[in-house]
Amino acid sequence: MIRVLLVDDHAVVRTGFRLLLQTHPETTVVGEADSGESACQRYLELAPDVVVMDLAMPGMGGLEALRRIRAHHPQARVLALSAHDDPLHARRALREGARGFLSKRSAPEALLEAITTVAAGQRFIDAALAHKLALDEIGSGGKSPVERLSEREFEVFVRLAGGASVQRIAEDLSLSASTVGTHLYNIKQKLGVSNQAELTLIAIRHGLIEA
Repeated sequence: MIRVLLVDDHAVVRTGFRLLLQTHPETTVVGEADSGESACQRYLELAPDVVVMDLAMPGMGGLEALRRIRAHHPQARVLALSAHDDPLHARRALREGARGFLSKRSAPEALLEAITTVAAGQRFIDAALAHKLALDEIGSGGKSPVERLSEREFEVFVRLAGGASVQRIAEDLSLSASTVGTHLYNIKQKLGVSNQAELTLIAIRHGLIEA
């Protein structure tokens, strides 16, 4: 039996996933969490076989929760979920140690396949996204400016582009405001922008946030 922890800030999404997994005789949902902070705590309490982790959540996001869980439990098997099916999100999650990546736009059967694959110690990437990743690598001719951001800079960038304040980001990521300010300076230098509007435009262009 595969013991699953569901992490998503939307209760209706968790309910849908739980009902779907109940139809699969080899999986059982042992717990739920609605934030990154709660995910870290629930992982300690439950030691699930697989964590299904939404990346975009208020407060501590899924990427930071993934980073913290893996830092203390390298054996953790996390399947990252995102409303975005862009290669940037997938690569970031995989670099942080996710064992798989799945778009929320995928068919329900893909979630079952992904959980089973990750639980078996194998990697899973949805076929359509894997194709995008391959094409992106072939056509990139080198890293884009966004790809040159460090993992922490990328996380700050996405939050800033989404409208979060420096103080809010500092609180969410357990950083000082001055550290976030330093990240912001480096982000602007690497992306060649000077204001919030330009940051947001780049994020929209790469499909990292909705227009």
